[in-house]
Amino acid sequence: MRAVLSTTFRSLQIRNYRIFATGQLVKLIGVWMMFTAQDWLVLDLSGNSPGALGVVTALQFLPVLLLTLWGGRLADRYDKRKLLILANAVFAITAIVFAILVAAGIVALWHVFMFASLLGVANAVETPVRQSFVSELVELPLLPNALALSAATFNTARIGGPALAGVALALFGTGPVFLIATVLAIAPVFSYWRMRPAELHRADRHPKAGDTRIIDGLKYVRKRDDLLLPIGLMAAIGMIGFNFPVTLAALAKIDFHAGPSSFGLLTTALAVGALCGALAGSGRRSRPGAYRVLGAALIFSAFEVAVGFAPTFVVAMILLVPTGFFSMYLAQAANHRVQMGVDAQYRGRVMALYVLVFLGTTPVGASLAGWWGQHFGVSSSIWAAGIVCLVASVTALLWQLRVSGDKVSVSVGSRPRLTLVRSEPEEAPAPSIAA
Repeated sequence: MRAVLSTTFRSLQIRNYRIFATGQLVKLIGVWMMFTAQDWLVLDLSGNSPGALGVVTALQFLPVLLLTLWGGRLADRYDKRKLLILANAVFAITAIVFAILVAAGIVALWHVFMFASLLGVANAVETPVRQSFVSELVELPLLPNALALSAATFNTARIGGPALAGVALALFGTGPVFLIATVLAIAPVFSYWRMRPAELHRADRHPKAGDTRIIDGLKYVRKRDDLLLPIGLMAAIGMIGFNFPVTLAALAKIDFHAGPSSFGLLTTALAVGALCGALAGSGRRSRPGAYRVLGAALIFSAFEVAVGFAPTFVVAMILLVPTGFFSMYLAQAANHRVQMGVDAQYRGRVMALYVLVFLGTTPVGASLAGWWGQHFGVSSSIWAAGIVCLVASVTALLWQLRVSGDKVSVSVGSRPRLTLVRSEPEEAPAPSIAA
C-alpha cells in the first residue's frame, strides 16, 4: 500500500507542486459550490428554464472561445506564475461582488449573465496558463503524474463542492453559499505567491514577442497528425458531450422532480467516477497512444447514451459513475498525448488551442443542449449528445487507421475477436522542458 501511494502521489513530494495542488483544491471546492448554487439560482429566477441554463453556461465559456489563444501567447511570452496571480485575483474580486448581490437579495437574472461572462474572461486567461504551468512545477518524467493529480484535485472538488452546496442550499439558501464559495476561491492567489521561483523548471531563453505568434502555434499543430487527432476529437466531444452542467440540473429538477440536495448527488456521482478515472492515469509514465484515447471516447459515448435513457433518478446516478470515469480518462489521456508530444516553446499556445476546442466550444454546445432540452426534453438532449459523440469517435478511429496505415482484423467463431494490426510502432516523442 505504501508503494502504491508513493507512486500515485509522487508529485506531491515537490514543494511548489504541493502548494499548487492545495490552492487549487481549496479554490475548486468553492468554484463548484458557486456553480451548483448558480445553476439552482438560474432555475429559480427563470421559472425552471433549461434554455436559461444553456445561456449562462454559454456566456461563461464564450470568453474562452474569444480569448484563450491570446492567453496561450501570454503563457509563452511572460512569467506564468505572475499571470496566474493576476488572473486569480481578478476572478476573486468578481466573485466577491457577485456574492454580495446574491446575499443582499437584489440579484436578477441579467446579473447572473453578466458575472458569468466576467468570470469567463478571467478563466480564459487562467486556464491555458495554468495548464502549461504544470510543466514548470515538475520535471518531464513526473508530468503525467502531476497532470493526473491535477485532474484528481479537480474531481475531488467536484465531489465535495456540489455535495456541500446541496446541503448548504437546503439549510441556508443561496446567499450564504455564494459567500462561503467566494472565500474559498481566493486561495490560489496566496498559493502562487508562496512558491519558490528558483525551483521552477523554466527555459533559460526568454522569448521575444516575435517568437510567440499565435499563427506559428497553429501551423505547428497543423503539421502534426498526432496532435490533430486528440485536439479534433476533444473539439467534438467537448462541444456536444460534456454539457452536464446544463443537463444534470434540469434533469434532476424537471424530469425527476428532485430538490437541490438530490441534484448535488447526480453531480457527485459523475465526479466520483471522474476522480477514479483521474487516479487511473496517475501511474502513467509515457505518452498514451492514439488508440487509448479513441477507446475511451467510444466507451464514454456509449455510457452517455445510456444515461439519457435512464428511467429513474437512481439508475441515472449509477450510470453517471462510469460515465464520469471514462469522461475524465478520455480528457486526461488526450491532454497527456498533447502535452507530452509538444516542444516546450510552443506548449502555451498548443495548450491554449486544446483549451479552446475543449472548453471554448461550450457556448455552442450549451446553447444547443439548452434549446434541445427546452423543446424535446432534457433526457433526449443527453442521449442525442452521446450518439453524436459516438459518431465522432468512430470517424476519428477511421481517420487514425487511414493516416497510420493500421488495420483492424475481425475473427468470428465461438469467441469473436477484434485485433489491431499495426503497420509500424507508434512514435512517441519526448521533447525536453527547455526551449
